[in-house]
Amino acid sequence: MNEKYSPLFTPWKIGNVEIKNRIVQCSMGGTSLFGWLEPNHFDVEAANFLMNRAQDGVGLILPGMQCVRDTMGIPGRKWLYQNDTMFKKLKPWVEEFHKTGSKLFIQLAAGFGRSMAINGWMTTLAKNDLLNKLVSPVVDVQYAAASCSATPNRWAEDVMSRPLTVAEIKEMVEAFGKTAKRLRDAGVDGVEIHAVHEGYLLDQFTMANWNYRTDEYGGSFENRFRFPVEIVQCIHKYAGDDFPVSLRYSVVSKTKGWGKGAMPYETDFEEWGRDMPESEKAVKYLEEAGYAMFNCDNGTYDAWYWAHPPQYMPDNCNLEYVEHIKNFTNAPVVCAGRMDPVKAAEEIAAGRLDAVAIARQNLVDHEWIHKILEGREDEIKPCIRCHNGCFNFSKAKGTQNMQALVDSLHLGRCALNPTTMQHTRFYIAPTKSPKKVAIIGAGIGGLEAALVLKQQGNIPVVFEKTNELGGLFLTASAMSFKENDKQLIEWYKAEVKRQNIDIRFNTEVTDLGTLGGFDAYIVATGSVVRTMPNIPGFEKCMNFTELLKDKKPVGDKVMFFGGGQSSCEAAYDLVLAGKHPIIVEYADDLVAAQATCLANTSFLRDAMDYHKVPVYLRHTITKIGDGVATLKSRDSGETFEVEFDNIVNGIGFVPAPLASAGKKNVYKIGDCKAIGNLRTVIWGAWAACMKINGNNEGLDGLTQRILGARD
Repeated sequence: MNEKYSPLFTPWKIGNVEIKNRIVQCSMGGTSLFGWLEPNHFDVEAANFLMNRAQDGVGLILPGMQCVRDTMGIPGRKWLYQNDTMFKKLKPWVEEFHKTGSKLFIQLAAGFGRSMAINGWMTTLAKNDLLNKLVSPVVDVQYAAASCSATPNRWAEDVMSRPLTVAEIKEMVEAFGKTAKRLRDAGVDGVEIHAVHEGYLLDQFTMANWNYRTDEYGGSFENRFRFPVEIVQCIHKYAGDDFPVSLRYSVVSKTKGWGKGAMPYETDFEEWGRDMPESEKAVKYLEEAGYAMFNCDNGTYDAWYWAHPPQYMPDNCNLEYVEHIKNFTNAPVVCAGRMDPVKAAEEIAAGRLDAVAIARQNLVDHEWIHKILEGREDEIKPCIRCHNGCFNFSKAKGTQNMQALVDSLHLGRCALNPTTMQHTRFYIAPTKSPKKVAIIGAGIGGLEAALVLKQQGNIPVVFEKTNELGGLFLTASAMSFKENDKQLIEWYKAEVKRQNIDIRFNTEVTDLGTLGGFDAYIVATGSVVRTMPNIPGFEKCMNFTELLKDKKPVGDKVMFFGGGQSSCEAAYDLVLAGKHPIIVEYADDLVAAQATCLANTSFLRDAMDYHKVPVYLRHTITKIGDGVATLKSRDSGETFEVEFDNIVNGIGFVPAPLASAGKKNVYKIGDCKAIGNLRTVIWGAWAACMKINGNNEGLDGLTQRILGARD
């Protein structure tokens, strides 16, 4: 092991509990031992995932957040502590878990409050008292979305949260204590309270701009913090003073108002949530109340990119604030948020930090700790902060949660590693009969398929028409803030070399009928840019490859025809370079497509606003001339002209399939089948490889239809 990592592998304590190293797996949605949004139960998939991470060397494991009340639960059983069957299953599992040497803290929550992600049918229930009452034995949306005060829901602004009653608060406090007692009896090492963090329910109580109450839970600092204080006191009452309680804590909110966050370099704004002076006071107060650790980051759901940093946020984005707050508490302090292990080790060695919280890297590469210890850190598959699988809740203007419910119920997965939280669906099985498989295209999908086939014992041969690996991902990774994307391409290059994959460069295949001697074929030819030849002058548009990868001169004012994720990312890259982009989008909002995480989209929207990028929503371009485009309003029909130095085609892509000439065992994966993202590309590659191998491709019927893995 390189000595720069050594501080990560020293012991430390939370209360009387000793942790073997400084690596903490942060809680992630979907990885709860007791289910996610579905009824409380002992979750076998999550248990397998968490046990494996302990076996992989994580010192402290924090499973996914679990509400103490089963909002979408079984009739007649509201509270977690009442679920005898679940705790009976938990106890022997904890005994096995402790054989790894890792420690386990269960993260408990009061609820989401106004951050509860609600969709269309949930909105109907939230607005209709009678309907909600009728279905409340199964799902009580008004309770699930209840807050400290009547505030607008983050996902449906026209829905006002119902304020919790004092009686409901007291009942919930008792539930925390009783649940903690049952967890201790089951052998759990401690609990973490979620949260005075991220704008969830407890956080809504603590902040003046969310809390309008006039009773004992509103008004003064002490009243606003009464709820989390009573929780830790009740836990110690039932579970003992020596049972450690951690707090998931947002140091500052980085929030400017409803649905508005602050850029990472923005300093001249008025904090709407918790500012640093109040945080300094709060952390002392909460420690005195009984909290034994602070697991820290920043943000709220209105500034979600601080708590769930996408690739646009800098590495270690929360570290400065977390290290500052450590000066005001004697309890150990942990930092989360795009943490670089090397930087974390430096700060731990210097005494400015006690441990580092790593979440999504544990989804991408389960063996990353082993690879560090064995001096193989160059083999670690990097997390690219895409949020395509782990937390892809999406929203655009005028919508509720756009994420499909079936997807929302299964978070904690990974776009780059389908086996994560899906080990019975996606797995490597040695082949009984090796097959020779032709793969057309050496983009990410083709390379992933080649690696999976090779691990199975099959014989992949990759045909690539250019002289380099990566396909269109080379263009996507070319932006200045996409260092992790660049690292991913390098990882693939190194891995295919280590696995001795047969790649035939500068070999274009236009028809599978020209290839013989193969048992199966995977087509991973990707997509081509969509065009609109009916628009006069459309041929003047440059494409993203010319703009990003080829770095063609573009001048200062660059207009994007289309305001999807690709356009907004490219526009942001130009902003960082000092240029002045313009965006024209026909939809009601930027990045209005489903399945792009709100953390990503809200950053891009806030960035365009902060940098005063001209954005023409509900507009289209009807004519492109020399240095001028004619725009038309979708609402009024008004037309006007806007000048530009260059214009970029950002209206999207269309599949680029390959003729198969009657070939059998042909599998289309990725964008050549249907335009998607890295998740659909990589999961589709695994599905095809598993089918070729003769074992189940690991997909339920719905997912298979979504991915469309087989022609």
